[in-house]
Amino acid sequence: MHSVRASLKQFVDELDSVVFGVGFSVSLIAILVFFLNPEASAERMGQINEYLWTEFMWVYVGTMFLMVSFSLWLMFGRWGDIKLGKPDDDPEFSLLSFFSMMFSAGIAAGIVFWGPAEALAHYESVPPLIGAEAGTPAAAVGAIQYTLFHWGISYWVPYLIVALPIAYYAFRKDAPMRVSTLIAPFVGVDNLDGFWAKTIDVLAVFATIGGIATTLGFVGRQFLTGLQYTLGVSLGDAGTVLVITGLTVAFTVSVTLGVKKGIARVSLFNMAVFAALAVATFLLGPTNYIMNTGLQAVGGYFGEFLTMSLYTNATGTGEWVGNWTVFYWAWVFSWAPFGGLFVARISKGRTIRQVVATALIGATASTIPWFLTMGGSAIFFERNDIAPMLQMVDQYGVSVSGFPLFGALPFGDALAAVFMLLVVTFFVTSADSSTLALGMLTTGGKQHPSTVNRLIWSGLMGGLASLLIVGGGIDALRSSAIITGFPFALISVVAIAGMAWEYQSVSPLLSSEPDGTVGTSNDSVGMSSPTTDDD
Repeated sequence: MHSVRASLKQFVDELDSVVFGVGFSVSLIAILVFFLNPEASAERMGQINEYLWTEFMWVYVGTMFLMVSFSLWLMFGRWGDIKLGKPDDDPEFSLLSFFSMMFSAGIAAGIVFWGPAEALAHYESVPPLIGAEAGTPAAAVGAIQYTLFHWGISYWVPYLIVALPIAYYAFRKDAPMRVSTLIAPFVGVDNLDGFWAKTIDVLAVFATIGGIATTLGFVGRQFLTGLQYTLGVSLGDAGTVLVITGLTVAFTVSVTLGVKKGIARVSLFNMAVFAALAVATFLLGPTNYIMNTGLQAVGGYFGEFLTMSLYTNATGTGEWVGNWTVFYWAWVFSWAPFGGLFVARISKGRTIRQVVATALIGATASTIPWFLTMGGSAIFFERNDIAPMLQMVDQYGVSVSGFPLFGALPFGDALAAVFMLLVVTFFVTSADSSTLALGMLTTGGKQHPSTVNRLIWSGLMGGLASLLIVGGGIDALRSSAIITGFPFALISVVAIAGMAWEYQSVSPLLSSEPDGTVGTSNDSVGMSSPTTDDD
């Protein structure tokens, strides 16, 4: 009883009442509205979604391209040497743990949901820019190329744009670990409790809830579909809520263990299972087709990167771009507050170049083989009538695509079971890193928010994900991401301006002399020596 009272006291004492109160109350109201009238709520969300991508497509597309350009400059330019911490700060986590946590929290469960599904969808409904006839070899190459575009370099940069200024100010100038620290270059570290700072933190709470609920909804639906496809178990609405509740309990346990004992260990396990499944599918599947089609798709991705990055289908309806590219960019924008905050939390002691390179090179290099293998295999099986991939999608929905794929391979049942395990573990890491971020956001930037705080957000997001699955399906999930991601497309531009201003004062571009506070000779990748403290 004493420990319970102590936990409750810590929760109350550390709480930022404005951010927590507004964020929690509005989120709870949204859940109740959706629960009472799911069809009307889903329809309204769809209308707002369509308005945003129709009228503001250029905002999503242009902002993402600006982020990519700035991130590349940080990786190759002078500012990359700036250290996220004091001169004698060593990285808190080993490079492997750092990468695993960034990858698991950033790419999250979306990679297992869309890995086998997206290229197959583009193969059937070809992107306008590709211009090939559906079902042809050219459509197959273009389908994989566009999948790489959506999950490659561009996908990672919103996290960096949020993470880098927060980590810089938190670890060098003792600013609070919260999203509003983005505006510190303009208002100062001592003035981060004003109206604009609170507004940004509240928006970050909304964006995080919308983005995470989208992901948990996708993956929860995939898990339920897997049960139905592989075991013939079909759950009703009550069963769906129970399953999502069970998954919520799983990530809640990880959350309460902290970063090193919980998130880091599950992330390392994720990466091992992820790599093993990709290698097994590559070796047991259509290896030659994957390589031949994949290499050409990679060439098209890098060769046409600029064109795809700025493509809005201005001569057409723009519907395809809105439903795919804008959806993805909005989704990752909605993830940027919590993903960026989490990356900032684990980046202490590293240089800007290390963090950017880990995302743009390390994470992208890990993502590409997965989509080449899963997308290439799905298309090959459909083209050669080995597995009725599109027929199964029509019957069960897009969430089924991984299961007939693995069923067509040797040891298919075992691979499908591993795939289900990966669905669950990515669900866990996505959710527990987001609840940690929500805890930091609603406690004024505490790096170790109370367990009670994390439990509250765990339950709220699990409930919202259940309602979205039961009441609105995939369309509602897409809409929630696009709606909640829009404000952070604009806030990210402010973050870029603030970074440029601050980093220029630390390391002037025209100066020929290095700034002694930028970094040290021990900042290179691989030189880290993790500490032993835990949260």
